[in-house]
Amino acid sequence: MSAALEEYCGSVFWNASYLQRPDPDLPICVEQTVLVWFPLAFLWLCAPWHFANLCKKSAKAPLSKLHICKQVVAGLLLLTAIAELALTLGEDYGPSSDSTAQKHPAVLYTNPVLFAVSWIVVMLCQECVRRRPRAVDSGSLFVFWLLQVVCAVFQFQSLLRDALNKEEIADLPRFCLFYISYGLQLIALVLSAIADVSPEVKRMSQMNPEARATFLSRITFNWFNSMVIKGYKRPLVQEDMWDLNEKDSTQAFCQGFEEVMAKELIKARCSLQKKQNKRKTKSDHQNGLAKGVSQDVLVMEETGKKKEKKKKKKDSESEYPNSWLVPTIAKTSKAVLLESAFLKLIQDLLSFASPQLLKLMISFTQDKSSHAWTGYLYAVLLLVVAFLQSVILQQYFQRCFILGMKVRTSLMAAVYKKALVVSNDSRKESTAGEIVNLMSADAQRFNDVTNFIHLLWSCPLQIALAIAFLWIELGPSVLAGLLVMVLMVPINGWLATKSRGFQVSLATFAVFVSVSPDNILDAEKAFTSISLFNILRFPLAMLPQLISIMVQTAVSKKRLEKFLSGDDLDTMAITRDDSHSAAVSMTDGTYAWERDTEPVLKNVSLDIKPGRLVAVVGAVGSGKTSLISALLGELHSLKGRINIKGSVAFVPQQAWIQNATVMDNILFGSNLDEERYRSVVDACALGPDLDLLPGRDQTEIGEKGINLSGGQKQRVSLARAVYSSADVYLLDDPLSAVDSHVGKHLFERVIGPKGLLKDKTRILVTHGISFLPYVDEIVVLVNGVVSEVGSYDGLRASKGAFSEFLETYGKEESSNANANKASAQESDFEQIEMLPEGLEPQADGSPEDIVSSTLKRENSLRHSQRHSKQNGSMRLRKNSSVRSKKDSGDKKGQRLIEKETMETGRVKFSVYLQYLRSMGWCFITWSFLFYFIQNVAFIGQNLWLSDWTEDSVEYFNTTYPNHIRDMRIGVFGALGMAQGFLVFLGTILLADGSISASRTLHTSLLSNILKVPMVFFDTTPSGRIVNRFAKDIFTVDEIIPMSFRTCILCLLGVLGTLFVICLATPIFTAVVVPMAVIYYFVQRFYVATSRQLRRLDSVSRSPIYSHFGETVSGISVIRAYGHQQRFLKQNEDTIDQNLKSVYPWIVSNRWLAMRLEFLGNLVVFFSALFAVISRDSLNSGLVGLSISYALNVTQTLNWLVRMTSELETNIVAVERVREYAEIKNEAPWITSNRPPDDWPTAGNIHFENYKVRYRPELELILHGITCDIQSTEKIGIVGRTGAGKSSLTNCLFRIIEASEGQILVDGIDISTLGLHDLRSRLTIIPQDPVLFSGTLRMNLDPFEKFSDEEIWSVLELAHLKDYVRGLPTGLQHEVSEGGENLSVGQRQLLCLARALLRKSRILILDEATAAVDLETDDLIQNTIRTEFSHCTVLTIAHRLNTILDSSRVMVLDSGKIVEFDSPSVLLNNKQGHFYAMAKDAGIRGGETSKPTDISTDL
Repeated sequence: MSAALEEYCGSVFWNASYLQRPDPDLPICVEQTVLVWFPLAFLWLCAPWHFANLCKKSAKAPLSKLHICKQVVAGLLLLTAIAELALTLGEDYGPSSDSTAQKHPAVLYTNPVLFAVSWIVVMLCQECVRRRPRAVDSGSLFVFWLLQVVCAVFQFQSLLRDALNKEEIADLPRFCLFYISYGLQLIALVLSAIADVSPEVKRMSQMNPEARATFLSRITFNWFNSMVIKGYKRPLVQEDMWDLNEKDSTQAFCQGFEEVMAKELIKARCSLQKKQNKRKTKSDHQNGLAKGVSQDVLVMEETGKKKEKKKKKKDSESEYPNSWLVPTIAKTSKAVLLESAFLKLIQDLLSFASPQLLKLMISFTQDKSSHAWTGYLYAVLLLVVAFLQSVILQQYFQRCFILGMKVRTSLMAAVYKKALVVSNDSRKESTAGEIVNLMSADAQRFNDVTNFIHLLWSCPLQIALAIAFLWIELGPSVLAGLLVMVLMVPINGWLATKSRGFQVSLATFAVFVSVSPDNILDAEKAFTSISLFNILRFPLAMLPQLISIMVQTAVSKKRLEKFLSGDDLDTMAITRDDSHSAAVSMTDGTYAWERDTEPVLKNVSLDIKPGRLVAVVGAVGSGKTSLISALLGELHSLKGRINIKGSVAFVPQQAWIQNATVMDNILFGSNLDEERYRSVVDACALGPDLDLLPGRDQTEIGEKGINLSGGQKQRVSLARAVYSSADVYLLDDPLSAVDSHVGKHLFERVIGPKGLLKDKTRILVTHGISFLPYVDEIVVLVNGVVSEVGSYDGLRASKGAFSEFLETYGKEESSNANANKASAQESDFEQIEMLPEGLEPQADGSPEDIVSSTLKRENSLRHSQRHSKQNGSMRLRKNSSVRSKKDSGDKKGQRLIEKETMETGRVKFSVYLQYLRSMGWCFITWSFLFYFIQNVAFIGQNLWLSDWTEDSVEYFNTTYPNHIRDMRIGVFGALGMAQGFLVFLGTILLADGSISASRTLHTSLLSNILKVPMVFFDTTPSGRIVNRFAKDIFTVDEIIPMSFRTCILCLLGVLGTLFVICLATPIFTAVVVPMAVIYYFVQRFYVATSRQLRRLDSVSRSPIYSHFGETVSGISVIRAYGHQQRFLKQNEDTIDQNLKSVYPWIVSNRWLAMRLEFLGNLVVFFSALFAVISRDSLNSGLVGLSISYALNVTQTLNWLVRMTSELETNIVAVERVREYAEIKNEAPWITSNRPPDDWPTAGNIHFENYKVRYRPELELILHGITCDIQSTEKIGIVGRTGAGKSSLTNCLFRIIEASEGQILVDGIDISTLGLHDLRSRLTIIPQDPVLFSGTLRMNLDPFEKFSDEEIWSVLELAHLKDYVRGLPTGLQHEVSEGGENLSVGQRQLLCLARALLRKSRILILDEATAAVDLETDDLIQNTIRTEFSHCTVLTIAHRLNTILDSSRVMVLDSGKIVEFDSPSVLLNNKQGHFYAMAKDAGIRGGETSKPTDISTDL
C-alpha cells in the first residue's frame, strides 16, 4: 500500500523521523493524498442528500448577492483546478516540454481533476440549498470548507517553510495557484457561515429568530442571545415569547401521532380479540370435559374457584388493548430517535478519548526527553475533543428534550380529543380529575422518560467500554471492582452517587497492588483509571434512576392506554337522512346509560313532524332527560333507530357557561349577525342584564358562569341555542331556573307558537303545566316508557294518567294559563319593555367594578346559591320606560377572572428563608457540615493517591514493602469509606428536612385554602388552585430537594477542583479570576431568563387544565352543536401558548450548557497548558490529579449553574404556595365561646339592625334588617332580583360578615361563635345540589354517625327508597363526580335526605325544589311540613305557591324588609309588593286552594 502511494506521489509516503524533531512536519505525499481525500470524501458523501432537492419542484428563493458571491468563488476555484491541470499537461506534453525528462507523478493529474469535479459538486450543492424551502445555509458545506481549510494548512506551512529554508520558490506557478486557491477557500468558509436570508425567512425571523439561524448559530445556540439579553434587562412576559416553529407546533406533531396511533390501536384490538377468543375456546373445551367428571374433581374445582376470582380481577385490568402506546411514539418519532442515538453514540465514544489523552499527557511529563510540541498538541487535542463532545452532547439533548416536549403535547392533545368522543361506559371509569391527571402527570412522565430513553443502551455501553479500558490499564484486578459494583447495586439506589466511584476504585486498586509485588501504582495507571471511574460514575448513578422512571412510566402507560383505547360514542346511533318525513323519529328505542345496566328508556317510538312543538312531561326519574340524551346520541343503544333531519341545538337542564364574554357564549363560534343577535338578546330577556354588566356583552363570565344567576345562565344558554339557528331544538327544562313571569315571556317570545322558534322543531321537557295548552303535542313518560302521546285537550279528554295529574296539580295553573293565553293574544308584545326587577334599575355598586355590580344583585357570588334560580332578573311591565343608564362603551372591570399574578425579577431571599425554616435549621446545618467534611476527605484521598503514585519512582526496580502498600490501601480506603458514610448521613438528614418542609408547606396551604372566604373561589379559576396543589407541591416534594442537594455538592465540587488545580499549578490562579467573571455574567443572564420562562410555563399551564375541565363539564353541549373541531383547535392553541415558554426554556438550558462547557473546556486546556509549561518543576502525580479534576469540572460547573437556576426557578413554587397560604381567612373555626351541645334548642332567630356589605369599599346590600322569627315558625322569603334574599341566609352561616348589627340565635350572638360551631348546627338545602363521587351512603352520612336503618328511613321520607332499593348495590351505589349519574331532581332529593339526617333546629331551603316536578314538589313540601314541624324553616321561594302555607312571608326589596306577615294578610293588601308578585305568578287571594290561616294548621 505504502509503495503504491509512493509511486503515485513520486515521493516518500511516511517517515517517522519527520515527527522526531523539535519542529515536526508531515511528508508531502500525506499532504497530497490523505489530507486532500478526507474533506473531499466528506463532500461527496453529503452530496446525494443535497441533490435530492434538485428533483423536487419547490419554490426557489430569489437570487441573492450572497448566493452569487458563493457561486463566483466556487467558479474561481474551478478555474484554479483547471489551470493546475493545464500546467501539468503543458509541462509534460507541451511544445516546450522535454520528452526525455521524467513525467510528473499521477497525483498532479488526479488532484486537479478531483478538485475540479468537487467544485462543480459544490456549485450544485449551493444551488440545492437555495431551492430548499426556508434554508439559510448548509451545515455540511460549512463543515466541508472547515475541513478543507484545516487540512490544507499543513501544505500551506510546508510550502512556506520550504521556500523560507531554501530562500527561493522551487515551483512558482503551483505555489501561486495553491495560495490563490487557499485564499478563495477561506473566503468560501466565511461566506458559508453567513445566513442567506430570503424575504420569506426575513418575515418569519421577526416572529422567531431561529428561522434565520446559521449552522454555527444553531450549534452554539447564538440565535437565542436576543431573548437572554431581553430577559436580563427586564422580566419576560408572555408577549415576548416567539412564535413556535411550524414543526414544533401541537398540530404538526399530533397529526402524525394520531395517524400512527389509529393503526397501532387496530392491531392491539385485533390481538386482544384473538386472546379473548382463545380464552373462550379454552373455557368451552374445559366445560365440555367437565360434564363427565367424578365427584373428587368437582371438590377440587370448588377450591380452585377462589383462585379464579383473583384471576378475574387481574383479567379485567388487562381487558383493554395494551402495548400499543410505546410503538406509536417510537414510529412517530423514529427519525429523531435515530438521529439522537447516533449523536449519543459518537459522544460516548469521544468521552473515552480524554482519559487516553490524559494518559499520554502524564507520560509526556514523566519523559523529560519528549519534545515540547507533543505536550502542546495533547493540550489542544484535549480542547478539541472536549469541544466536539460539548457540541454533540448539546445537540443530542436538544433533540431529546424537544422530542419529550412533543410527546407530552401529543399525549395531552390525544387525551383531550378522546374526552370529546368517549362513551359513557369509558367516561364513568375516569373522573374529570383523573383525566386531568393523565394530561398533567402521566404525559409528563413520558416527557421525562423520552429525555433519557437512550441511556437504556448508552449506560451499559459506557460501563462495558470503561471496564474494557480499565482492563487494559489494570488487568484482571478490575474484576474485583466489578464484583463490588454488582453487589452494591441494591444499595446504590439510595447511596450517594459519589461513593460509588470510591467503592469500585478502592477494590480495584487494592487488588491490583496486592496480587503481585511487581504491580506498583504509577501516576499513568492511577489517574487514567480515576478518570475512567469518573466516566463510570454517571451510568452507575443513572441506571437506578432510569429503572425507577421506567417503572413509573409503565404505570402511566397502562393508565393512558386504558383511557385512550376506551370505546367511543357510537356515531352511527343517529342517522341524518333528510328524506324522512318526520323531523325527529325514534323507532322502538331501548337505551341504557351504560352497556351492562338496566335500560332507562324502553321500546320508545316517536315521530315528530317538522315545525312542531312537543312537550315531554313525567315525574322525577321517569326518563325525560334520558330521552333528550338518547336523541343526542349520548346513550348506549340496545335496540331501535333514531333519525334527525338537519342540525341540532341543545339547552341542558343545568346551563353550561364558558369562561368567556357574554357575546362569545351566545355566538358560540358562529359569525356575528348584528340584527339576529339583537333580536335573540331581546327575546331571551337579556337586554337589561347587559345594562347592569360593566362591559355589557363584552363582560367576561367567570368559570361555570359564576357571576351570573341561575336564571341568567339559563337564558344565555337558551340564547346560544336560538342564535345557532338550528333545525331541531332539544330543550331540557330551560324554564325551571327562571321566575314564572320570565318563563312566560321566554315561552311567548322564543319557544311558543308565536316565538322566534315558531317554524323550528322543538322538544321541550317541562314541569310547568301552564305552557302545556300551547304545545302541539305532549309526550307523557312513566318509568322510561311512553304512556300517552297527544294534544293537551285530547289527553285531558282521554281521562288517563295525564288527566289525573292535571286534575291534581293543574287547577290554578291551567286556569291562569288560559287567562294568560287570552291576555297574551290581546296584548301587543312590542309595547312591553323589560325592566330589571329591583325598584331601582341601576346597580348600587361602583360601575367600574364587575364584582360590585354583580354582587349587588341576587347572584351575590356565593357558593350556596351560585345558580340562584328565581333570578330571572326581568319582569314585564306595560307602558313603562326602562330607566337604566345605558353605556355602549366598555367599562373597567368587565374582566372577573383577572390574569394570574406572577412574581417577576429575582426571588426574594425571604422565600429561601421560609423554605429553610420549613426544613429546620438543625437539618440544614448538619447536612451541610457532613457534605463539607466529605469534600475535604475527597480532596485528601486524591492527594493521597497522587502521593501514592510517587512510590513507583521511589521503589523503581526494588521490592515494594508490604507495610507501605498496606498503609497506602488502608488510608485510601478509610478516606473513601468516610466519604460514603458522610454523604449517606448528609443525604438522610437533607431528605428528612425536605419531607418536613413539604409537609409543613402543604399543610399550611390546604388548611388555609379550606378557610378562605367564598369570594376567593368565585374569582379564582379552579385550574389555578389545582395547579398549586399539583404542579407546585410536586415541585416542593421532589424537585427542590434534589436541586438543593445538587447545588451544595456542585458548589463544593467546583471549589475543590479549583483548589487542587491551583495547588498543582499556582499560575492557574491568574486564569481563575477572568473565568469567574465570565461565569458570573453567563449565570446572571441565564438565571434571569430561565426563572421567568419557568414562571410563564407555570402560568400558561393553568388555562390548559381550566379549558379541559370546562370542556368535560360541557361535553354534551359541544357534541350536540357539533363543535368538537373548534374545541380541539382551541385546545391546540392553549397548549401552543404553553409551548411558547417551554421551548425557549429548553433552548436556554442548551445555550447555558454550551457556554459553561466551553468555560470548563478552557479550564481543562489551561490546566494542561500550564502543566506543559511547568513540566520540569511538576511531578506526574500532580499533573494527573489536576487534569483529571479539570476533566470533571466541565459537568460540575454546568450542573452548578443549572441547579442554582433550577433552585431559583423552582423555589417560585414555594412563593406560589405561600401566596395562597397567606390569603386572609374567614373568622376562626372554633373560639373560646362554645355554645351548649344541644344549641339551638328552640330555633329563635333575632335580627337587630343588621347591615351587610360584600367588601368595605362597596355599598350596603342589607340595610338595617330588624325582625324576630319565633321557634318552629315557617318563614317564606321573597323579593325581586337583588333584594337580598340569599344574602340574608348567607349571613346566618356568616359566609358574609356583618358591618353593623347582630343576629341572635336562641339568645347567642352568632358573631361570637366559631364558624364550625355555627355552621354544624344549621342545615341548608341548596338550590344547586352538591354531591361527591363516592357511595350513596357516603354522600348521606360522610362521618358514619348514623345506622343503615336511620338512612333507609330518611330515604323513604325523601321518596327515594324505592329508587335506591332498585339499584343493584343499594346504598353502596357509586355516585359519579358531581352526581352526574342521577337526575337533577334525584340529587335534590338526596340533599333533602341529608338534611333530614342532621335534624337541625334551623333549616334553610334555597329554592330547593326548582328542579323537581310538581308531584314530587308537593311530596317534599309535605315531608318538610311533617318532619321539620319542630324546626324553624326559612324558605327562599321560587314557586310562590310553595310558601303560601308559611307562618309568615318576608318580602325584601333593596335590602330592606318591606312586608312581613302571614300570606293571607299580604294577599289581601292590594297595594302590597307580595300581592303584585302573586298576581304576576297568576295566584290570586280568592283562588288559592290553600287554607287561609295556615299558622294554626302548623
